[in-house]
Amino acid sequence: MSDVVIHDPRFARLIIGHAKLEKLHTGCRWAEGPAYFPAGKYLIWSDIPNDRLMRFDETDGSVSVFMSPCNHHNGHTVDRQGRLVCCEHRGRCVSRIEHDGSRVILADRWNDKRLNSPNDVVVKSDGSIWFTDPTYGIDGDYEGDAAPSEIGASYVFRIDRATGAVDAMITDRVKPNGLAFSPDERTLYVADTGRSHVPDLAVTITAYEVAADGRSVARPRVFATCPAGFFDGFRVDIHGNIWTSAGHGVFCYAPDGTHLGTIPIGEIVGNVCFGGRKRNRLYICGQTSLYALFLNTSGLAWT
Repeated sequence: MSDVVIHDPRFARLIIGHAKLEKLHTGCRWAEGPAYFPAGKYLIWSDIPNDRLMRFDETDGSVSVFMSPCNHHNGHTVDRQGRLVCCEHRGRCVSRIEHDGSRVILADRWNDKRLNSPNDVVVKSDGSIWFTDPTYGIDGDYEGDAAPSEIGASYVFRIDRATGAVDAMITDRVKPNGLAFSPDERTLYVADTGRSHVPDLAVTITAYEVAADGRSVARPRVFATCPAGFFDGFRVDIHGNIWTSAGHGVFCYAPDGTHLGTIPIGEIVGNVCFGGRKRNRLYICGQTSLYALFLNTSGLAWT
């Protein structure tokens, strides 16, 4: 199959030999933050510099503008109540769109300091919301509003479901970006794109052990290092494989860290998301375009 590159025989079991990579839409400036709504059979994603959310309808293949302006959204996820959780660059917050369409701010400060520009987000089964907060949305005016960092660093935060408290969980990354939990939620994976600010820094995904109570992490280890370009956003399938943006393609890593295969895209990839009725369709946000490929695996339901 020309649309994928197999590096390990295990990857052959995850792909469909005759399935083709499809380009579903083009015309974005920087596509990011895909999130799938199974009840509506549609996908939304961000076009960050154009300050809009886009919508792909699986029932007829149509694309429309879902929201504009949108405070330069970046990453999204759908919580277990079917609400859209949003990372806002311009708003410098994590927000949620309720079922009635109203917007609720979930977190915009830590220790009385404004957040930088939340980037990506995941909801854990206990209802806590974990998000990364690098400075990309305040580094300039292209993806948000230029401003100094009040925190002075970039962390991974947790929002407590019951109290709404915002706690810094990971403080040892330079620019934490994509993040996702393993299927059993005992491991949290975090990409670091700090090479954008520190030229010699390795581009990595780091794995953290999550405490049994879900309120702390420990023992970080390098899970994977990107050979070219950046790891950015990623998702985990039901077998624990990581499907991650990686330069101009999508890499698939086994839970043991083996690089199983590659899906070449031909342009910078920002993020991915599983969708479709069986969650076996991998949606891929390239820089300018939305792509999709059917796989012989399924994504975790709540990512």
